[in-house]
Amino acid sequence: MRVITGSARGRRLKTPDGFDVRPTTDKVKESIFSIIQFNIPGAAVLDLFSGSGQLGIEALSRGAKSCTFVDKSPESVKITLENITACGFLDISTVKRNDAESFVKICSGRGERFDIAFLDPPYDSSLLGNILPNLADIMNDGGIVILEHGNNFIPADSYAGKLFFDKSYSYGKINLTKLSVKDVKENAE
Repeated sequence: MRVITGSARGRRLKTPDGFDVRPTTDKVKESIFSIIQFNIPGAAVLDLFSGSGQLGIEALSRGAKSCTFVDKSPESVKITLENITACGFLDISTVKRNDAESFVKICSGRGERFDIAFLDPPYDSSLLGNILPNLADIMNDGGIVILEHGNNFIPADSYAGKLFFDKSYSYGKINLTKLSVKDVKENAE
């Protein structure tokens, strides 16, 4: 696994051992960043279920202003820290060991906001359905949420009246869904 382009291009990234972490393939990662390429420069990024941190690191390499990496696994947090340090992004990164649901609720209470969020939870979990309604509260208007999920998750048309289905892409057993954050008043017009 490597950084595809940008300031850390070609940098090899470590991954946690075992089957708990399923790194995003290079093909899918290239697709993700093709979808959001014009939204990355200057963006505040959230990488939930960060695993090795590869999606957030790719965003930083392409010019994101900052990235917050969140994972509940101590090993994932350790490897993410090693990867961001090796890529020279420690000063613009925050790494939190926390479960995604709790982290989103904490951010909402603090008024923290993000422009881009990557969510790549375990495919057999119901976490996306629980997190997405609250995620709308921590996203800036015009923001983008990219979900990587299995075939068993069917995204709703909207979440909390602010996070709206935009488009889905399929790569065999891997699905990407793009959600866009829009002001409720903007959608009423």
